[in-house]
Amino acid sequence: MWQGWITSDPNVLSGKPVVKGTRLAVSFLLGLLAQGWTEEQILDNYPQLPREGLRAAIRYAQDSVDEALFLEVSR
Repeated sequence: MWQGWITSDPNVLSGKPVVKGTRLAVSFLLGLLAQGWTEEQILDNYPQLPREGLRAAIRYAQDSVDEALFLEVSR
């Protein structure tokens, strides 16, 4: 689950969801993946990011998309 890893604080990156204990936004990490970065490249370049935190960011994004689609269909 992502709940223990992803946090949002209005004083950190304007409240964007970030991996707990870092200033790495979920959207930033997804952008790297979209550009073709591998999990290993991200982890090598951002050593403060635990593997579990990166995977939690991906799960958070998946859940967010699923929730948005559900809300759209429910209208």
